[in-house]
Amino acid sequence: MNSPAAVPVLAVRGAQKYFGAIHALKDVGLEAYKGEVLALLGDNGAGKSTLVKCICGIHALDEGEILIDGEPVALRSAAAARVAGIETVYQDLALFDNLSPTQNFFCGREIGFPAWLPLPLRFLKSAEMDRSAAAVIQRLKVNLPKFDAPVALMSGGQRQAIAVARATVFARKVVILDEPTAALGLRESRKVLDLIKQLRAEGNAVILITHNMEHVVELADRAVVLRQGRKVGELKPDSSNQRELISMIVGAEP
Repeated sequence: MNSPAAVPVLAVRGAQKYFGAIHALKDVGLEAYKGEVLALLGDNGAGKSTLVKCICGIHALDEGEILIDGEPVALRSAAAARVAGIETVYQDLALFDNLSPTQNFFCGREIGFPAWLPLPLRFLKSAEMDRSAAAVIQRLKVNLPKFDAPVALMSGGQRQAIAVARATVFARKVVILDEPTAALGLRESRKVLDLIKQLRAEGNAVILITHNMEHVVELADRAVVLRQGRKVGELKPDSSNQRELISMIVGAEP
């Protein structure tokens, strides 16, 4: 958990975003600290996806700023966000079904030689990439019976774990997870929840978007609630304040 004097790994200040006449984000701010899980909550249309897309470089803020380790950054593309240390796992996972876990890990970022050649012309260091991917899978305690098999042949939980593990290979600051247990059974969801706890234990700042309040209570150190493009509340989730959180999400009286 963060201390009052800690500098947030990620901070959003005064975020404003318009899509024509639609005011999608209205002076939104949040902070994410090293070694914590921050739940980003809200009903459909609350502004969660827009905010995340601004953080990961897909959209540019119309007003406001994003800071990494206290320094303002210009995230004008998804590549710029990745360079800044921000990785996102979307609900559709964005995996290549015909490729192995290693190939999915390093797709577009392959390790090759000689370094002076353009990447498409380099010889791939396949063994080095295999060792690197296997080390991450082992560190995160993910069970993959066939590490060289196409991900299309793997279960939903294994595919989700591969997507999360891929993000941790390159994320140096923040991992954003969008509905990471959606469409998973209880056993596979449990594996993903354990993986999120492992990410936090390793010092990552994790932003978790989910509608599952049980997972919020179990995992989140703090929860930020958006409604109609505004930040309407922030608190530490526990079993005693679930109704308060739900009230903030739907706009009802607590």
